[in-house]
Amino acid sequence: MSTQNTAPATSTSSATEGATETAVAEGRIQQVRRYLMCRPEHFTVSYRINPWMEPANPTDTALAVRQWQALYDTYVALGHEVHLIDPIQGLPDMVYTANGGFVIDNVAYGAKFRFQERVPEGPAFMDWFRANGFEVAEPVEVNEGEGDFLLVGETILAGTGFRSTGDSHRELADVFGKEVVSLNLVDPRFYHLDTAISVLDPVEGPGGVEKANIAYLEHAFDERSQAILAERYPDAIRVADADGAVFGLNSASDGLNVIISPRAKGFEAQLRERGYNPVLVDLSELLLGGGGIKCCTLELRR
Repeated sequence: MSTQNTAPATSTSSATEGATETAVAEGRIQQVRRYLMCRPEHFTVSYRINPWMEPANPTDTALAVRQWQALYDTYVALGHEVHLIDPIQGLPDMVYTANGGFVIDNVAYGAKFRFQERVPEGPAFMDWFRANGFEVAEPVEVNEGEGDFLLVGETILAGTGFRSTGDSHRELADVFGKEVVSLNLVDPRFYHLDTAISVLDPVEGPGGVEKANIAYLEHAFDERSQAILAERYPDAIRVADADGAVFGLNSASDGLNVIISPRAKGFEAQLRERGYNPVLVDLSELLLGGGGIKCCTLELRR
């Protein structure tokens, strides 16, 4: 089922104030996005598939829902279109919708999860895509969707090392017919690409000139991948480990507003210096499951 909230937002950061002035002064342009989210009604940590998860520590589902709602409300207040997939009992990680697929031009490349605990999510997301008018490309190779695949201009950056396999990168290129650049993650804290890279300007500028830019945590990657990123994105923001460790890079950008963790103070300052408008949303409870803002946000590119 797809739903969209048309009611006024109830919780946004004061950082949205002055956004228009920033856009004019720095040339930043906000673009309306379409997102898929899943309310964390069944959120808990009952197993361990990443270093952030500790089943012995208690989780507060009600708090997780409130924090998630603040993110949802922020997107709506900024003018974005938000759709919902129904949560399924027994699948507590469905809230991390970014892992559910990768969507470009109304084609949804489905997810095939590495860990058995999440395997049923793949078909659930593909059923949602079909029911909502997307063409579904069923995966053969193990991949975890937009958790490991990021569209930067006309290029797809693809992560491997912990979850998605290198074979899925070739499958991805076949599905979308775009350049796919493989990057190898080496720090288990940053097991998905979207925990180590934030896409800040994901579109082409006037006349087809690519203005896409990123922020990233350098030491999350091996030396070869670091060299690729440095060559391709010489103007990228390089963040400190202190900001990466609070999932500061697990963020969402519309080209002007960048929704980030309020604990990523250094990254917040770097964004302001570049003319972006940081919007602070706390998802600390969902971080107990190893996910943040971007993890809870799958972009639907029609």
